[in-house]
Amino acid sequence: MAKKKLFGTAGVVYSTEPGVVSNESEAEEMDTLPAGQQFLTVKLDAKQRAGKLVTLISGFIGKNADLEKLGRELKSFCGTGGSVKNNEILVQGDNKERALQWLHKKGYAKARKV
Repeated sequence: MAKKKLFGTAGVVYSTEPGVVSNESEAEEMDTLPAGQQFLTVKLDAKQRAGKLVTLISGFIGKNADLEKLGRELKSFCGTGGSVKNNEILVQGDNKERALQWLHKKGYAKARKV
């Protein structure tokens, strides 16, 4: 039987060699687009949340730190809790109109309701 050849680091689980680095863990983030170029969607969602409504803002393109900052400011404005998961901002409650108005005020002119 012929030996299987591995190219690159594919298939390497662990290595003691100092030069071997996994490329999968170094996912590069894209630069954050300016507010006027972001296509954000604002919608209500209750799926898998025991019937409780949340306002879901999705479509943000950029770094996670900028998304976290935007989510923190938006939750503070609405006066509710929430979280940032899977490139989406979750704001507790039915705050679709307030979130949309705040986004337009902050320069996200292409934000829209779904």
